[in-house]
Amino acid sequence: MQGLTRPDLKQIYERGLRDFETARTLAELEDLRVRYLGRKAELTNLLRSIPELPQQERPEVGRFGNLVKRELEQALESARKDLEQAELAKGLEKDRVDVTLPGRPWPLGHLHLIEQTRREIEDIFVGLGYDVVQGPEIETDYHNFEALNHPEDHPARSLHDTFFVDETILLRTHTSPVQVRVMEQQPPPLYLIAPGKTYRRDSDATHTPMFHQVEGLVVDRGVTLADLKGTLDTFAKKMFGEERQIRLRPHYFPFTEPSVEVDVSCMACNGQGCRLCKRSGWLEILGAGMVDPNVFGFVGIDPEEYSGFAFGMGVERIAMLKYGVTDLRLFYENDLRFLRQF
Repeated sequence: MQGLTRPDLKQIYERGLRDFETARTLAELEDLRVRYLGRKAELTNLLRSIPELPQQERPEVGRFGNLVKRELEQALESARKDLEQAELAKGLEKDRVDVTLPGRPWPLGHLHLIEQTRREIEDIFVGLGYDVVQGPEIETDYHNFEALNHPEDHPARSLHDTFFVDETILLRTHTSPVQVRVMEQQPPPLYLIAPGKTYRRDSDATHTPMFHQVEGLVVDRGVTLADLKGTLDTFAKKMFGEERQIRLRPHYFPFTEPSVEVDVSCMACNGQGCRLCKRSGWLEILGAGMVDPNVFGFVGIDPEEYSGFAFGMGVERIAMLKYGVTDLRLFYENDLRFLRQF
């Protein structure tokens, strides 16, 4: 800077330019600003002391002192812009997006555990030669009860258990009406399963107002209870493991005679007895039996020529046993922590 004759101003000017140019970060530059241009800086103190200088020195020191200050401020601003540009370029390089790379995939959902279990049950029976059929969820009293040999005073017909739309229309309480509809429309032989939603007035840890069932039906010549047992034994082994065994216990259902409850050997203790099976070694999985001849009478099938068996299972029940779910309500609470386990 021409005309800068005072050694102290010249030194401040040269040091400041040199330090501003060599600063490597904005934080370091801010420290230099405070050192050279701050309230307690050497240049600031020098300018404040002008009134104390001899009269003849004051104009020169004031003029060149202010010139040094302006020059340093300009050098500081230039260095700041350079550092900001450098840091911006560094950040852009660090955060650079390669548009040729594949995008980040969104996490995909998966089938609900109930749907997984229903499909697994279907696959087993389709592999045995069964057809999968569907029917309406809003049913007639005739198909849901009367044609399935439920007398008018049967407890299942009560308002306490069934969702009635009116006196003759209701939400089906099981998928057995699908079997009636198929038998009305198709002659034997019949090998079918009917999966779907069903509805009953019940809600607790093991019951919900809406649940899923899979009903099965076989109608053919020469069908016996031994065929039923063999079919369900095959199902149990494919669903729960080849080491599983089943047992049939006498029971009562209006549309089968004889009727049985079917148990599978406990998968937790392998039939030895544990808390899950209440020390019995067995777990109930479904109800079944030989089709009652009265049911054949409703659909025009000759019980002297044909016989058959039927069975029904709750999909939720099968899923709870297979995957160790203790509360049925977990299936419907939409807790992702639970659902993601399956």
